[in-house]
Amino acid sequence: MRIFISITAQYNMNILFISGELIGADLARRLMEEGANVKLYIDNIELRNCFDGIINKTLDWRVEIDWVGKEGLIIFDDVGFGKDIDKLRLDGYRVIGAGQEGERLELDRVHGQHILKKYGVVSDEFETISLSIKDAIDFVIKHPDEWVVKQNDHNTALNYIGSLADASDVIAVMNSYRNIFGDDCSISLQKRVRGVEIAIGRFFNGNDWASPSVINFEHKHLCNDDIGPLGGETGTLMWYENNEKNKLYTQTLEKIKPHLIEIGYKGYIDLNCIVNENKIYPLEFTCRFGSSTIETQVEIHNSRWSDFMLNLASGEKFKLEYSEGYAVNVAITVPPFPYRTTDKSIINDNAVIFFKNDVLNGNSKHIHFEGVKKYKDNYLTSGNLGYVFYITSINRDIELSRKYIYQIIDNILISKMFYRTDIATRFIRKDSELLKKWGWI
Repeated sequence: MRIFISITAQYNMNILFISGELIGADLARRLMEEGANVKLYIDNIELRNCFDGIINKTLDWRVEIDWVGKEGLIIFDDVGFGKDIDKLRLDGYRVIGAGQEGERLELDRVHGQHILKKYGVVSDEFETISLSIKDAIDFVIKHPDEWVVKQNDHNTALNYIGSLADASDVIAVMNSYRNIFGDDCSISLQKRVRGVEIAIGRFFNGNDWASPSVINFEHKHLCNDDIGPLGGETGTLMWYENNEKNKLYTQTLEKIKPHLIEIGYKGYIDLNCIVNENKIYPLEFTCRFGSSTIETQVEIHNSRWSDFMLNLASGEKFKLEYSEGYAVNVAITVPPFPYRTTDKSIINDNAVIFFKNDVLNGNSKHIHFEGVKKYKDNYLTSGNLGYVFYITSINRDIELSRKYIYQIIDNILISKMFYRTDIATRFIRKDSELLKKWGWI
Protein backbone atom coordinates (compact mmCIF):
# COMPACT_ATOMS: atom_id res chain seq x y z
CA MET A 1 0.00 0.00 0.00
CA ARG A 2 1.29 3.45 -0.89
CA ILE A 3 1.61 5.95 1.97
CA PHE A 4 0.71 9.52 1.10
CA ILE A 5 2.50 12.35 2.86
CA SER A 6 1.23 15.91 2.65
CA ILE A 7 3.93 18.42 1.70
CA THR A 8 4.11 22.00 2.96
CA ALA A 9 5.58 24.46 0.49
CA GLN A 10 8.38 26.73 1.61
CA TYR A 11 7.37 30.37 1.56
CA ASN A 12 10.25 31.22 -0.79
CA MET A 13 9.69 28.29 -3.16
CA ASN A 14 10.37 29.01 -6.84
CA ILE A 15 7.28 28.70 -9.05
CA LEU A 16 7.36 29.04 -12.83
CA PHE A 17 3.86 29.86 -14.09
CA ILE A 18 3.35 29.31 -17.82
CA SER A 19 0.18 30.86 -19.19
CA GLY A 20 -1.25 30.45 -22.66
CA GLU A 21 -3.57 33.44 -22.61
CA LEU A 22 -4.04 34.37 -18.94
CA ILE A 23 -6.67 31.74 -18.12
CA GLY A 24 -5.27 31.29 -14.62
CA ALA A 25 -2.67 34.03 -14.37
CA ASP A 26 -4.24 35.70 -11.35
CA LEU A 27 -3.36 32.52 -9.43
CA ALA A 28 0.30 33.44 -10.05
CA ARG A 29 -0.39 36.69 -8.19
CA ARG A 30 -1.92 34.73 -5.30
CA LEU A 31 1.11 32.45 -5.11
CA MET A 32 3.37 35.50 -5.03
CA GLU A 33 1.30 37.02 -2.21
CA GLU A 34 1.75 33.77 -0.26
CA GLY A 35 5.51 34.33 -0.36
CA ALA A 36 6.58 32.21 -3.36
CA ASN A 37 9.14 33.45 -5.86
CA VAL A 38 7.05 33.55 -9.03
CA LYS A 39 8.01 34.10 -12.65
CA LEU A 40 5.18 34.41 -15.17
CA TYR A 41 5.46 33.56 -18.87
CA ILE A 42 2.63 34.63 -21.23
CA ASP A 43 2.59 32.79 -24.55
CA ASN A 44 0.09 35.04 -26.36
CA ILE A 45 2.10 37.97 -27.73
CA GLU A 46 -0.90 40.32 -27.66
CA LEU A 47 -1.25 39.78 -23.90
CA ARG A 48 2.36 40.04 -22.78
CA ASN A 49 1.96 43.51 -21.27
CA CYS A 50 -0.68 42.20 -18.86
CA PHE A 51 0.52 41.97 -15.24
CA ASP A 52 3.40 44.40 -15.94
CA GLY A 53 4.35 46.03 -12.66
CA ILE A 54 2.46 43.32 -10.74
CA ILE A 55 4.36 40.02 -11.22
CA ASN A 56 7.93 39.21 -12.25
CA LYS A 57 7.80 37.95 -15.83
CA THR A 58 10.00 36.12 -18.30
CA LEU A 59 9.99 36.14 -22.11
CA ASP A 60 11.27 32.56 -22.37
CA TRP A 61 10.11 29.99 -19.85
CA ARG A 62 12.60 27.38 -21.00
CA VAL A 63 15.59 29.41 -19.82
CA GLU A 64 14.03 29.45 -16.33
CA ILE A 65 14.04 25.66 -15.86
CA ASP A 66 17.34 25.68 -13.95
CA TRP A 67 16.01 28.55 -11.82
CA VAL A 68 12.83 26.72 -10.81
CA GLY A 69 14.71 23.42 -10.28
CA LYS A 70 13.28 20.08 -9.25
CA GLU A 71 12.50 21.41 -5.78
CA GLY A 72 10.26 24.09 -7.27
CA LEU A 73 6.94 23.91 -9.07
CA ILE A 74 5.96 24.42 -12.71
CA ILE A 75 2.33 25.30 -13.47
CA PHE A 76 0.75 25.34 -16.95
CA ASP A 77 -2.67 26.99 -17.02
CA ASP A 78 -3.64 26.03 -20.57
CA VAL A 79 -3.60 23.27 -23.17
CA GLY A 80 -1.08 23.21 -26.01
CA PHE A 81 1.98 22.41 -23.91
CA GLY A 82 1.39 18.66 -23.57
CA LYS A 83 4.69 17.43 -25.00
CA ASP A 84 6.66 19.81 -22.78
CA ILE A 85 4.68 18.73 -19.71
CA ASP A 86 5.31 15.05 -20.36
CA LYS A 87 9.04 15.60 -20.88
CA LEU A 88 9.41 17.73 -17.76
CA ARG A 89 7.69 15.07 -15.66
CA LEU A 90 9.88 12.39 -17.19
CA ASP A 91 12.92 14.48 -16.23
CA GLY A 92 11.78 14.63 -12.61
CA TYR A 93 10.18 18.09 -12.37
CA ARG A 94 6.99 18.74 -10.41
CA VAL A 95 4.41 19.93 -12.93
CA ILE A 96 0.73 20.89 -12.98
CA GLY A 97 -0.80 20.33 -16.42
CA ALA A 98 -2.77 17.84 -18.47
CA GLY A 99 -0.01 16.32 -20.62
CA GLN A 100 -0.61 15.12 -24.18
CA GLU A 101 -3.23 12.49 -23.41
CA GLY A 102 -5.07 14.77 -21.02
CA GLU A 103 -5.12 17.59 -23.56
CA ARG A 104 -6.47 15.23 -26.17
CA LEU A 105 -9.66 14.80 -24.15
CA GLU A 106 -10.38 18.50 -24.67
CA LEU A 107 -8.83 19.32 -28.02
CA ASP A 108 -10.11 16.23 -29.85
CA ARG A 109 -13.79 16.24 -28.96
CA VAL A 110 -14.41 13.00 -30.86
CA HIS A 111 -11.73 11.26 -28.77
CA GLY A 112 -13.21 12.76 -25.60
CA GLN A 113 -16.61 11.31 -26.49
CA HIS A 114 -14.96 7.97 -27.28
CA ILE A 115 -13.50 7.82 -23.75
CA LEU A 116 -16.87 8.76 -22.26
CA LYS A 117 -18.54 5.96 -24.22
CA LYS A 118 -15.80 3.47 -23.32
CA TYR A 119 -16.48 3.99 -19.60
CA GLY A 120 -20.24 4.06 -19.94
CA VAL A 121 -20.84 7.75 -19.34
CA VAL A 122 -22.65 8.41 -22.61
CA SER A 123 -24.54 6.16 -25.03
CA ASP A 124 -23.92 5.80 -28.76
CA GLU A 125 -27.02 7.83 -29.57
CA PHE A 126 -25.24 11.08 -28.63
CA GLU A 127 -22.43 11.78 -31.06
CA THR A 128 -19.84 14.47 -31.67
CA ILE A 129 -18.70 14.95 -35.26
CA SER A 130 -15.46 16.80 -36.11
CA LEU A 131 -15.15 18.17 -39.65
CA SER A 132 -13.70 20.98 -41.70
CA ILE A 133 -16.18 23.83 -42.04
CA LYS A 134 -16.65 23.00 -45.74
CA ASP A 135 -17.49 19.36 -45.01
CA ALA A 136 -19.65 20.38 -42.05
CA ILE A 137 -21.84 22.51 -44.32
CA ASP A 138 -22.29 19.58 -46.72
CA PHE A 139 -23.08 17.27 -43.79
CA VAL A 140 -25.73 19.55 -42.29
CA ILE A 141 -27.37 20.06 -45.69
CA LYS A 142 -27.79 16.28 -45.91
CA HIS A 143 -28.80 15.92 -42.23
CA PRO A 144 -30.94 18.96 -41.31
CA ASP A 145 -31.59 19.38 -37.60
CA GLU A 146 -30.90 21.73 -34.70
CA TRP A 147 -27.09 21.54 -34.55
CA VAL A 148 -24.64 23.08 -32.09
CA VAL A 149 -21.48 24.35 -33.81
CA LYS A 150 -18.19 24.81 -31.95
CA GLN A 151 -14.74 25.78 -33.11
CA ASN A 152 -12.02 23.35 -32.04
CA ASP A 153 -9.89 25.93 -30.23
CA HIS A 154 -10.19 28.85 -27.80
CA ASN A 155 -11.68 31.14 -30.47
CA THR A 156 -15.39 31.15 -29.69
CA ALA A 157 -16.42 33.38 -32.61
CA LEU A 158 -17.97 30.47 -34.51
CA ASN A 159 -19.91 28.94 -31.60
CA TYR A 160 -23.59 28.83 -32.43
CA ILE A 161 -26.67 27.02 -31.12
CA GLY A 162 -29.09 26.13 -33.91
CA SER A 163 -32.81 26.76 -33.47
CA LEU A 164 -34.37 25.85 -36.85
CA ALA A 165 -35.33 22.27 -37.72
CA ASP A 166 -34.23 22.68 -41.34
CA ALA A 167 -30.77 23.89 -40.13
CA SER A 168 -30.93 26.93 -42.41
CA ASP A 169 -29.66 29.15 -39.60
CA VAL A 170 -26.68 26.85 -38.91
CA ILE A 171 -25.82 26.67 -42.61
CA ALA A 172 -26.01 30.46 -42.96
CA VAL A 173 -23.73 31.00 -39.96
CA MET A 174 -21.17 28.47 -41.19
CA ASN A 175 -21.18 29.96 -44.70
CA SER A 176 -20.58 33.39 -43.22
CA TYR A 177 -17.63 32.24 -41.14
CA ARG A 178 -16.28 30.09 -43.96
CA ASN A 179 -15.42 33.31 -45.75
CA ILE A 180 -13.42 34.45 -42.72
CA PHE A 181 -11.72 31.29 -41.47
CA GLY A 182 -11.47 29.32 -44.72
CA ASP A 183 -12.64 25.86 -45.81
CA ASP A 184 -10.28 23.96 -43.53
CA CYS A 185 -11.29 25.55 -40.21
CA SER A 186 -11.92 22.62 -37.85
CA ILE A 187 -15.28 22.54 -36.07
CA SER A 188 -17.39 20.03 -34.18
CA LEU A 189 -21.11 19.38 -34.45
CA GLN A 190 -23.48 18.02 -31.83
CA LYS A 191 -27.23 17.66 -32.04
CA ARG A 192 -28.91 20.12 -29.75
CA VAL A 193 -30.44 18.64 -26.62
CA ARG A 194 -32.62 20.53 -24.20
CA GLY A 195 -32.41 20.59 -20.43
CA VAL A 196 -30.25 22.34 -17.84
CA GLU A 197 -26.59 23.02 -18.56
CA ILE A 198 -24.39 22.06 -15.61
CA ALA A 199 -20.73 21.13 -15.21
CA ILE A 200 -18.94 18.80 -12.83
CA GLY A 201 -15.22 19.15 -12.17
CA ARG A 202 -12.52 17.99 -9.76
CA PHE A 203 -8.78 18.23 -9.11
CA PHE A 204 -6.77 15.03 -9.75
CA ASN A 205 -3.22 14.28 -8.53
CA GLY A 206 -2.27 11.42 -10.86
CA ASN A 207 -3.46 8.80 -8.37
CA ASP A 208 -6.72 10.04 -6.90
CA TRP A 209 -9.08 12.95 -6.52
CA ALA A 210 -7.57 15.84 -4.58
CA SER A 211 -10.68 17.92 -3.85
CA PRO A 212 -14.42 17.56 -3.50
CA SER A 213 -16.54 17.63 -6.66
CA VAL A 214 -16.97 21.09 -8.14
CA ILE A 215 -20.48 21.80 -9.40
CA ASN A 216 -20.61 24.87 -11.59
CA PHE A 217 -22.79 26.75 -14.03
CA GLU A 218 -21.23 28.72 -16.87
CA HIS A 219 -22.74 31.90 -18.29
CA LYS A 220 -21.58 32.28 -21.89
CA HIS A 221 -23.89 34.86 -23.46
CA LEU A 222 -22.93 38.50 -23.55
CA CYS A 223 -26.19 39.94 -22.23
CA ASN A 224 -28.65 39.33 -19.41
CA ASP A 225 -31.15 36.49 -19.79
CA ASP A 226 -28.73 34.63 -22.08
CA ILE A 227 -29.23 37.04 -24.97
CA GLY A 228 -26.56 38.00 -27.47
CA PRO A 229 -23.45 36.35 -28.87
CA LEU A 230 -21.68 33.49 -27.13
CA GLY A 231 -18.39 34.78 -25.82
CA GLY A 232 -15.98 33.39 -23.30
CA GLU A 233 -17.20 33.42 -19.72
CA THR A 234 -19.38 36.25 -18.42
CA GLY A 235 -19.94 34.71 -15.00
CA THR A 236 -20.11 31.55 -12.91
CA LEU A 237 -22.08 29.97 -10.07
CA MET A 238 -20.17 27.28 -8.16
CA TRP A 239 -20.12 25.19 -5.02
CA TYR A 240 -18.05 22.27 -3.68
CA GLU A 241 -20.03 19.06 -3.14
CA ASN A 242 -18.50 16.65 -0.60
CA ASN A 243 -21.18 13.99 -1.04
CA GLU A 244 -19.32 11.21 -2.90
CA LYS A 245 -22.66 9.67 -3.88
CA ASN A 246 -24.01 12.71 -5.68
CA LYS A 247 -25.61 11.58 -8.93
CA LEU A 248 -23.83 14.00 -11.24
CA TYR A 249 -20.40 12.81 -10.06
CA THR A 250 -21.13 9.07 -9.94
CA GLN A 251 -22.50 9.07 -13.49
CA THR A 252 -19.57 11.04 -14.98
CA LEU A 253 -16.14 11.68 -13.46
CA GLU A 254 -16.17 8.71 -11.11
CA LYS A 255 -16.46 6.40 -14.12
CA ILE A 256 -13.43 7.82 -15.97
CA LYS A 257 -11.08 7.75 -12.95
CA PRO A 258 -9.25 4.66 -14.30
CA HIS A 259 -8.42 6.57 -17.47
CA LEU A 260 -7.05 9.52 -15.50
CA ILE A 261 -4.83 7.16 -13.50
CA GLU A 262 -3.67 5.46 -16.70
CA ILE A 263 -2.56 8.75 -18.28
CA GLY A 264 -1.15 10.22 -15.04
CA TYR A 265 -3.42 13.26 -15.14
CA LYS A 266 -2.45 16.07 -12.76
CA GLY A 267 -4.56 19.19 -12.61
CA TYR A 268 -8.18 20.25 -12.88
CA ILE A 269 -10.65 18.49 -15.17
CA ASP A 270 -14.20 19.60 -15.89
CA LEU A 271 -17.06 18.05 -17.86
CA ASN A 272 -19.84 20.29 -19.15
CA CYS A 273 -23.19 18.56 -19.54
CA ILE A 274 -26.86 18.96 -20.38
CA VAL A 275 -29.17 17.05 -18.05
CA ASN A 276 -32.88 16.47 -18.13
CA GLU A 277 -35.29 14.29 -16.18
CA ASN A 278 -33.92 11.02 -17.52
CA LYS A 279 -30.51 11.48 -19.14
CA ILE A 280 -27.16 13.17 -19.01
CA TYR A 281 -25.47 14.44 -22.17
CA PRO A 282 -21.76 15.21 -21.60
CA LEU A 283 -20.81 17.95 -24.06
CA GLU A 284 -17.08 18.53 -23.65
CA PHE A 285 -14.08 18.28 -21.36
CA THR A 286 -12.01 21.17 -20.07
CA CYS A 287 -8.58 19.78 -19.12
CA ARG A 288 -6.96 22.85 -17.58
CA PHE A 289 -7.83 25.73 -15.33
CA GLY A 290 -10.92 27.51 -16.59
CA SER A 291 -11.87 31.14 -16.55
CA SER A 292 -13.76 32.07 -14.55
CA THR A 293 -13.52 28.69 -12.80
CA ILE A 294 -10.09 29.12 -11.19
CA GLU A 295 -10.89 32.63 -9.96
CA THR A 296 -14.06 31.31 -8.30
CA GLN A 297 -12.04 28.51 -6.70
CA VAL A 298 -9.66 31.09 -5.24
CA GLU A 299 -12.70 32.56 -3.50
CA ILE A 300 -13.70 29.13 -2.14
CA HIS A 301 -10.31 27.78 -1.02
CA ASN A 302 -8.91 28.61 2.41
CA SER A 303 -5.78 26.42 2.16
CA ARG A 304 -2.61 27.97 0.77
CA TRP A 305 -2.53 27.47 -2.99
CA SER A 306 1.21 26.78 -2.95
CA ASP A 307 0.63 23.82 -0.59
CA PHE A 308 -2.30 22.54 -2.64
CA MET A 309 -0.52 22.83 -6.01
CA LEU A 310 2.67 21.24 -4.66
CA ASN A 311 0.84 18.18 -3.33
CA LEU A 312 -1.19 17.97 -6.54
CA ALA A 313 1.98 17.91 -8.65
CA SER A 314 3.68 15.44 -6.28
CA GLY A 315 0.78 12.99 -6.28
CA GLU A 316 0.24 13.31 -2.53
CA LYS A 317 -2.96 13.52 -0.52
CA PHE A 318 -3.91 16.91 0.85
CA LYS A 319 -6.61 18.03 3.23
CA LEU A 320 -8.14 20.96 1.40
CA GLU A 321 -9.74 23.60 3.58
CA TYR A 322 -12.55 25.43 1.82
CA SER A 323 -15.68 27.47 2.49
CA GLU A 324 -19.12 25.99 2.03
CA GLY A 325 -21.79 27.96 0.25
CA TYR A 326 -22.58 29.39 -3.16
CA ALA A 327 -19.71 31.19 -4.88
CA VAL A 328 -20.65 33.67 -7.59
CA ASN A 329 -18.33 35.26 -10.16
CA VAL A 330 -19.02 38.22 -12.45
CA ALA A 331 -16.65 39.13 -15.29
CA ILE A 332 -15.84 42.81 -15.84
CA THR A 333 -15.06 43.40 -19.51
CA VAL A 334 -14.28 46.13 -22.05
CA PRO A 335 -14.13 46.11 -25.87
CA PRO A 336 -13.31 44.09 -27.92
CA PHE A 337 -14.86 41.38 -25.71
CA PRO A 338 -16.47 39.03 -26.70
CA TYR A 339 -14.54 39.17 -29.97
CA ARG A 340 -10.84 39.06 -30.80
CA THR A 341 -9.16 41.69 -32.92
CA THR A 342 -5.91 43.59 -33.35
CA ASP A 343 -7.76 46.76 -34.42
CA LYS A 344 -6.47 49.39 -31.98
CA SER A 345 -9.47 51.63 -32.64
CA ILE A 346 -11.68 48.99 -30.95
CA ILE A 347 -9.40 47.67 -28.21
CA ASN A 348 -9.83 49.57 -24.94
CA ASP A 349 -6.16 49.31 -23.93
CA ASN A 350 -4.38 51.58 -21.41
CA ALA A 351 -7.62 52.85 -19.89
CA VAL A 352 -7.19 54.01 -16.30
CA ILE A 353 -8.97 51.85 -13.71
CA PHE A 354 -10.46 53.85 -10.85
CA PHE A 355 -11.18 52.22 -7.49
CA LYS A 356 -13.63 54.40 -5.59
CA ASN A 357 -13.78 54.40 -1.79
CA ASP A 358 -10.48 52.48 -1.64
CA VAL A 359 -12.42 49.32 -2.59
CA LEU A 360 -9.30 47.43 -3.69
CA ASN A 361 -7.96 47.38 -0.13
CA GLY A 362 -9.71 44.76 1.95
CA ASN A 363 -11.25 43.02 -1.07
CA SER A 364 -8.15 41.36 -2.51
CA LYS A 365 -9.65 37.87 -2.34
CA HIS A 366 -12.72 39.05 -4.24
CA ILE A 367 -11.00 40.97 -7.08
CA HIS A 368 -9.10 38.87 -9.63
CA PHE A 369 -6.92 40.43 -12.32
CA GLU A 370 -6.61 39.44 -15.97
CA GLY A 371 -6.19 42.24 -18.54
CA VAL A 372 -4.50 44.56 -16.05
CA LYS A 373 -1.08 46.17 -15.65
CA LYS A 374 0.33 48.70 -13.21
CA TYR A 375 2.31 51.81 -14.10
CA LYS A 376 3.53 53.92 -11.19
CA ASP A 377 0.46 54.24 -8.96
CA ASN A 378 -2.14 53.56 -11.64
CA TYR A 379 -3.79 50.34 -12.72
CA LEU A 380 -4.52 50.23 -16.47
CA THR A 381 -6.36 47.89 -18.81
CA SER A 382 -4.10 45.75 -20.97
CA GLY A 383 -4.26 43.21 -23.79
CA ASN A 384 -6.75 42.64 -26.59
CA LEU A 385 -9.21 40.14 -25.07
CA GLY A 386 -11.26 42.60 -23.04
CA TYR A 387 -11.30 40.67 -19.77
CA VAL A 388 -10.24 43.03 -16.98
CA PHE A 389 -11.43 41.58 -13.65
CA TYR A 390 -13.48 38.78 -12.15
CA ILE A 391 -15.32 39.75 -8.97
CA THR A 392 -16.28 36.92 -6.60
CA SER A 393 -18.06 36.26 -3.33
CA ILE A 394 -19.27 33.21 -1.39
CA ASN A 395 -22.21 32.88 0.99
CA ARG A 396 -24.75 30.24 1.95
CA ASP A 397 -27.32 32.62 0.48
CA ILE A 398 -26.82 33.16 -3.28
CA GLU A 399 -28.46 36.57 -3.18
CA LEU A 400 -26.03 37.75 -0.50
CA SER A 401 -23.12 36.59 -2.69
CA ARG A 402 -24.56 38.52 -5.60
CA LYS A 403 -25.22 41.63 -3.50
CA TYR A 404 -21.63 41.78 -2.23
CA ILE A 405 -20.21 41.44 -5.75
CA TYR A 406 -22.29 44.24 -7.20
CA GLN A 407 -21.39 46.49 -4.27
CA ILE A 408 -17.74 46.04 -5.23
CA ILE A 409 -18.49 46.62 -8.92
CA ASP A 410 -20.27 49.88 -8.06
CA ASN A 411 -16.90 51.13 -6.82
CA ILE A 412 -14.92 50.26 -9.97
CA LEU A 413 -14.87 52.68 -12.87
CA ILE A 414 -13.34 51.97 -16.30
CA SER A 415 -14.30 53.69 -19.53
CA LYS A 416 -16.50 51.42 -21.68
CA MET A 417 -16.74 48.71 -19.00
CA PHE A 418 -19.72 46.37 -19.08
CA TYR A 419 -20.93 43.23 -17.29
CA ARG A 420 -24.00 41.12 -16.69
CA THR A 421 -26.23 41.91 -13.72
CA ASP A 422 -28.09 38.59 -13.64
CA ILE A 423 -25.38 36.01 -12.90
CA ALA A 424 -26.87 33.05 -10.95
CA THR A 425 -30.46 34.31 -11.19
CA ARG A 426 -31.38 31.62 -13.73
CA PHE A 427 -30.45 29.01 -11.11
CA ILE A 428 -32.54 30.78 -8.48
CA ARG A 429 -35.58 31.19 -10.74
CA LYS A 430 -35.69 27.84 -12.48
CA ASP A 431 -32.68 25.53 -12.62
CA SER A 432 -32.43 24.79 -8.90
CA GLU A 433 -35.98 23.48 -8.70
CA LEU A 434 -35.61 21.36 -11.83
CA LEU A 435 -32.26 19.85 -10.83
CA LYS A 436 -33.56 18.94 -7.37
CA LYS A 437 -36.74 17.46 -8.85
CA TRP A 438 -34.67 15.34 -11.26
CA GLY A 439 -32.26 14.27 -8.50
CA TRP A 440 -29.09 15.81 -9.95
CA ILE A 441 -28.38 18.01 -6.91
